[in-house]
Amino acid sequence: MALKKLLTDPPEGSFREIFKYKDLLVQLVTRDIKLKYRRSFLGYVWSILNPLLIMIIMAVVFSFLFRRSIAYFPIYLLAGRSMFEFVNTAVSKSLSAITENTSLLKKTYISKFMFPMSKITACMVDFVFSLGALILVMAFFSIIDGRVLFSLWNLGAVLAIIQGYIFSLGLGFLLAELHVFFRDIRYIYHAFSTMWLYCSAIFYDIGMFYEYGDAQSAAGSFPLATYLAKIIEYVNPLYIYIKQMRYFIWTPMLDEIPYWAQVTVWDFVLGTVYALIMFAIGTFFFRRNQDRFILYI
Repeated sequence: MALKKLLTDPPEGSFREIFKYKDLLVQLVTRDIKLKYRRSFLGYVWSILNPLLIMIIMAVVFSFLFRRSIAYFPIYLLAGRSMFEFVNTAVSKSLSAITENTSLLKKTYISKFMFPMSKITACMVDFVFSLGALILVMAFFSIIDGRVLFSLWNLGAVLAIIQGYIFSLGLGFLLAELHVFFRDIRYIYHAFSTMWLYCSAIFYDIGMFYEYGDAQSAAGSFPLATYLAKIIEYVNPLYIYIKQMRYFIWTPMLDEIPYWAQVTVWDFVLGTVYALIMFAIGTFFFRRNQDRFILYI
């Protein structure tokens, strides 16, 4: 009874109000998905076709550019890029979630958390659709290799997706709140997301940093590359989620897992901690400043 009362009658302005407006959340998510594919000839097929086409181009380009022998590189690339695009797109769209709904916010009271959350949830649904491209690529290599590359282990990717979703909610709430007061946040984030892309090991492997670091040490130089690798591995939450995604999707295909692709309990703990901390920070500042939104929108 206490839990039911907590969900049905939460404090005004708290994140728990979303349970009170859950039907509206479904409507907002449905609206965002329909608007994305409105008047599109292929419709939802683009969720599969778009990442598939980009993967083909990037796989060809980066295979020759880096000349790295990463087994099943298209799957490695697509698994990492799909996770990055999910988080990056979710956060980017949540930026203007409050300012885009000015008229509705001025007419009636509803939980303001609903608007960024609906954007992020719609992106997660779209991300799930896009995994069809990953399935097609895995099926293609299964036919080429003459062995099944699918397993129940692949379902573990859900853990990475959940962590990425919670992290996106926290960062989305924080930036949506900041965007109300400082519209330049949009441009700052776009610049940051470009740096984030190159620091998330999408089209290269983190192992080459360790190799460069070992070479630097052997030459008597400071192993800067090794420290850069450790920063990417342990300070970049998105790389942690990408690493987990590849661990459940890509590594089961390998005869031997590279040391830089191995995932331990520490990776799951660190990824969860980053997600929860960001969620706590985002909800705290969003709730603290939401009553002032009406003065700036």
